[in-house]
Amino acid sequence: MALHFSEQELAGRRSRACDEMASRGLDGLLIFRQESMFYLSGYDSFGYVYFQCLFLSADGAMTLLTRSADLRQARHTSVIDDIRIWVDGPDATPARELAQILDEYAMKGKRLGVEWDSYGLTALNGQRLSAALDGFCTLENASDLVSRLRLVKSPAEITYVRRAAELADDALDEAVALTGPGAFEGDILAAMQSAVFRGGGDDPANETIIGSGPDALLCRYFTGRRHLDAADQLTLEWAGVYRHYHACMMRTITIGPPPDRQLALYEAAREALEVVTAALLPGRPVGEAFDAHATVLDRHGLADHRLNACGYSLGTTFAPNWMDWPMLYHGNPVLAAPDMIFFLHMIIFDSDAGVAMTLGETVRVTDTTPERLSRSSLDLIRR
Repeated sequence: MALHFSEQELAGRRSRACDEMASRGLDGLLIFRQESMFYLSGYDSFGYVYFQCLFLSADGAMTLLTRSADLRQARHTSVIDDIRIWVDGPDATPARELAQILDEYAMKGKRLGVEWDSYGLTALNGQRLSAALDGFCTLENASDLVSRLRLVKSPAEITYVRRAAELADDALDEAVALTGPGAFEGDILAAMQSAVFRGGGDDPANETIIGSGPDALLCRYFTGRRHLDAADQLTLEWAGVYRHYHACMMRTITIGPPPDRQLALYEAAREALEVVTAALLPGRPVGEAFDAHATVLDRHGLADHRLNACGYSLGTTFAPNWMDWPMLYHGNPVLAAPDMIFFLHMIIFDSDAGVAMTLGETVRVTDTTPERLSRSSLDLIRR
């Protein structure tokens, strides 16, 4: 089997999930997030774009309901023994078939947790699930149950994160080598992703973000490519990915002599990154890291040019999004702890001046100051 963790580690994760279910008075968990399935069983697929559910009973038993295309995938990548198939067709009712499985588990009248907050459970399928289980059992929102367990990484997970960080650095090396007047954005993207693939890595859970000229002030992927001018700016946000574990980075590269305004934004971003990193201390709310970011940038007169979040947790995530829970924003009460992984991004977009500056990297929370996982310099990259 293509397992990337020992069966003992996977069993320990399921045991902790069952303990958490017991503490919440739940008799089982309906899992729709692919991250949760991968974390608990090793199951690796993008079959969650259709109706797919892993049921975890309070006693640790598992049953996966999926389509025929994922039968062999589940056998090859997971420790799940009981795999049920629903058949495609105009009258297919997988939610009702799930209800029959739950009846086999004697779940009638029981309390079940549901991962409602999941890309793997559309609103329509959620309505069908509610209808199929109406009067059969009680459903409780347990979208955070596995996500909270996934937050602190095991030594095996940290090994994968470190490899992902190496691949992210390799991708930056490729980007820097190609960036300059006349360079084509498509060539830069191809080289960055090639570095990850050559290193044994994976596709990122969302597209690499690239934008130059006026589009350097955007922090979302969009289609269309251009060649760089003699005086230009290039914003990149990307991830090294290994076994689905992400280590993200972000840079704005200047082409030609940067304007004074851009140099001032870089100094502010560098200072903000340093204080945010220092604020991620075990036992302290992660919202304090955002407050440190805001304090610095606001002191530089950049309150209108910063974002309302400055990072988020990273781990094993699946499309369409590599952002994991929790996010760094004001008032977030989640307490930092050793071996949590965070992507810290300082993003400053001055639309009035048409100037961008970003600086970001992935860190590991430790007992003291967080550990940088990147070997790359934080100095401004000029080409």
